[in-house]
Amino acid sequence: MPSSDRALPQGLLGADSLPLYSRIAGRLLGDIAADGARPGDRLPSERSLAGRYGVSRVTLRSALNELAQRDVIESSPARGWFLAQGYERAVLDSGPSPAPEGGQSVQGFADYAKQHGFQLRDAVLESRVRAATVQESELLRVGPGAALFEMRRLRFLDDIVVVLEHNRLPLGLCPQLAETDFTKDTLFATLRRADPPQLPKVADYSVEARHPTEEERNLLEITDATPVLVATQLAFNQNAQPLELTAAVYRGDRYHFRASITG
Repeated sequence: MPSSDRALPQGLLGADSLPLYSRIAGRLLGDIAADGARPGDRLPSERSLAGRYGVSRVTLRSALNELAQRDVIESSPARGWFLAQGYERAVLDSGPSPAPEGGQSVQGFADYAKQHGFQLRDAVLESRVRAATVQESELLRVGPGAALFEMRRLRFLDDIVVVLEHNRLPLGLCPQLAETDFTKDTLFATLRRADPPQLPKVADYSVEARHPTEEERNLLEITDATPVLVATQLAFNQNAQPLELTAAVYRGDRYHFRASITG
């Protein structure tokens, strides 16, 4: 397979192996939204929150620090944690958005291709509805056995295979997922057309390099020692509810990860 002379994806968000503190941060964020909290509201004590979620104070503090880095909460010496002024704008903006530039924060692969002038093609390997496993139900905050839409697909830019994706989403948030032809439509476009629209606003993700499996070597057309980069992503919608759990396996020579780190 010839290589492209144009830049391929950089920093597309990709999160099953999320650390415990990130999962707790997601659950806390969802509970805050469900309670109808407002900027300036005080959070329960760290001891109370640690007991509620069944984790240590160390893990709970890591979860709080993660939310603080997103400008969702802020600490006040000797007073505790409070919702930051940018809380609603940054995380819980629920206004419908017809396109990424209208307020969507997490960029999809199809959005990236369109923005950079690539021709996108998807080859769907599997598409079905099944029951969520215990681990998936914990991450996506649905009941064990709840209906889950699952899809595995190869994604090409200008007919060059780039990534093998494994997507899992709660079917209840967007029932039309089960009826969509994803060789002709895109996942994020389908989510935006849901009622109410499901807008990926923020995501927890991690990236690791490893050797490809035999199946991955065949599907990604790897014939040498090229490694793969595995990006795992848990995306949240405009109501801070888990929306999409994805594992994306990229050819290491066709994907560059880039991030900004702030202190």
